[in-house]
Amino acid sequence: MAPLIVLLAVFAATWSLGRALKLRKLNLNQSGRVAMCAMLLFAGTSHFYLTKGMVLTMPDFLPAKEALVYFTGVSEIIFGIGLLFESTRRLTSVLLFLFFLAVLPANIVAAFKHVDIPSATYTGPGLNYLWFRIPLQLLFIPWTYYFGYRQQSFTVDTIKPAIKSPKLA
Repeated sequence: MAPLIVLLAVFAATWSLGRALKLRKLNLNQSGRVAMCAMLLFAGTSHFYLTKGMVLTMPDFLPAKEALVYFTGVSEIIFGIGLLFESTRRLTSVLLFLFFLAVLPANIVAAFKHVDIPSATYTGPGLNYLWFRIPLQLLFIPWTYYFGYRQQSFTVDTIKPAIKSPKLA
C-alpha cells in the first residue's frame, strides 16, 4: 500500500505544483516520471532496512537471496533516477517493464507463505494480499509506458506532412 501512496501523492503534488507555478517542464508526463522515481527510491531503499523480510519472499530455488534483495534495491534506485533523464527514460522504461514482471513471482511467494516483510515473519495477510499486489504491480507497467516510454506529446506546428502537395504553376 505504501508504494501506491507514494506514487499517487508525489504525482498529485508535482503536477499541482507545476500547474500552480506554470512550470512548463513540470508537466503531466514529467510529474508521472517524478512520481515513479519517488516510488522506486522509496521501494529500493527499503531493500536495505527490510532485507530479512524481503529474503523470505524469494522463491526457494533462487540462490544468494540476500544479495538479490540488495541488487534489486540498487536496481530500483537506478531505474528511478534513469526515468528523470530524457536520454535514458525510454531504455529505463523497457528495463522497468521486465523488472516488474521479474519480481512478480516474489510477491506471489510472499502471499502463499504469508510473509510480513516489516517484521520478517510468516504472519502476513496471505492470499488476500494478491488481490491488491498483482493489480498494483500491473498498474506500474502502463504507468511506466505512459509517462516514461511513449513519445512526448507534440504540438500541431511540429507535425510535418508525410506527402508533399505538388506545386502548382
